[in-house]
Amino acid sequence: MAAAPAQKAKGPRINRDITDPKVLLILEDGEKKGVVDLDVALAAARAAGLDLVEVGPGKTPVCKVLDYGKLRFENQKKKAANRKNQRTQALKEIKMRPNIDTHDYGVKAKAMQKFFDRGDKVKVTIRFRGREMAHMDRGTDLLERVREDFEDIAKVEFAPKTEGRMMVMVLAPK
Repeated sequence: MAAAPAQKAKGPRINRDITDPKVLLILEDGEKKGVVDLDVALAAARAAGLDLVEVGPGKTPVCKVLDYGKLRFENQKKKAANRKNQRTQALKEIKMRPNIDTHDYGVKAKAMQKFFDRGDKVKVTIRFRGREMAHMDRGTDLLERVREDFEDIAKVEFAPKTEGRMMVMVLAPK
């Protein structure tokens, strides 16, 4: 029965996993020793009480003497920090009617302000019902008011357009 091929370990090769006979050695303080035999590089790492880590594969791999556990920990912290800072931009929707009251408009405006502060886009939708369809200009005026109120913190991404009984405009934070 044939032996299964060895699985390649995740991450860089360390110590005895390095198979090339000659390596370009860099010591822990950053001093370049040049191309040396693998046994000499391993002895230098052992003398320092650290690991020999392959940092650059190639014809003559670049190997550095460092603490592999510390390197893995720092890489793990970097990945966690990158994930923490990563945020997708969401599209939030604010629905209004053409005859909206001033207080109701203020509540909607406060919600839009909060969305822009978080970095989200806002889709403002005005729904027309019944006889309101005869007064589409009120919806246009309302969207113009929204645009003017938020022109310092948001830009119009999609200009107002009518889709059936609704008028839609999308704003994105600057």
